[in-house]
Amino acid sequence: MAGRPTLVLLPGLMCDRAVWAAQVEALSATHECIVPHYGTLDSLAEMAAQVLREAPPGPLAVAGHSMGGRIAFEMWALAPQRIERLALLDTSYHPLPEGEDGERERAGRYALLEIARTQGLRPMAREWARGMVHADHLGTPLFEAVLDMFERSSVAAFAAQIEALLTRRDATALLATISVPTLVLCGQDDAWSPPSRHEFMHEHIAGSTLAVIERCGHMSTMESPEAVTAALREWLARPSRG
Repeated sequence: MAGRPTLVLLPGLMCDRAVWAAQVEALSATHECIVPHYGTLDSLAEMAAQVLREAPPGPLAVAGHSMGGRIAFEMWALAPQRIERLALLDTSYHPLPEGEDGERERAGRYALLEIARTQGLRPMAREWARGMVHADHLGTPLFEAVLDMFERSSVAAFAAQIEALLTRRDATALLATISVPTLVLCGQDDAWSPPSRHEFMHEHIAGSTLAVIERCGHMSTMESPEAVTAALREWLARPSRG
C-alpha cells in the first residue's frame, strides 16, 4: 500500500524476522514494516549504516530490540534527521565494563561461541536462552521457537555480532540528544537488560515513555506480543516533534 510510513524493526543478537513476527502482522496495515538482516557485519555502526542505506527514503520510525536497540543508537548518531521516532526495547546504553566485569562478559560470550562451534547452534542456544525468557516459558513452544530462531543463524554471524557487542560504544551521552518521541520498554524480569537501565534511559531522554511488562523476560516481543504491540501503537500515534 502506497504512502504507508516506514517502521524499521531491528532484531537483536542471533534474531531474525520471527522476533518481530507478531508486531509485523499487527502493524503492517498502517506501516511498511522492515526487519533488516545484518549478515556477518561485526560493527554496530556498520550495521546501522547498512540499515540506513537500504531503508526507503523519508522519515523512519525505528524500534530496536536488545542488540537492535544499540543499532538504533548508532542510527541516531549517524543520521538523526532520518529518525522520526525511536523505540528501545530490552536494551542498554553502557559500554563493555572495564576490569573484571568486562573480562567476565567477554569470557562468557566466547564460551557460548565455543559451544556453538564445537556442539552446534542449538545446544548453545538451549544454554544461553534459559536466562532470556521468564521462567514460566521454559520448556514451552515459545522457548522452542526462540531456539529455532537462533539455530537458523550461523556460527559466523554469531561470532561477528559478538565482536560488535564487545566493541560497543558508550551511548550514555547520546541519551540527552534524542529529541523525537521515544518509547523505552522492557520485561519486568529481564535479567540481561533489567528495568533499572530502562528507567535510567527514560530519565535521560526528554519526553520519553517507559513501559515495564510484568511476568516477561528479555524476549518481550515474543513473550508478551500483545502488550508490546499495544505500546508500539501508542508510540506510533504520538505526534512527531518536527
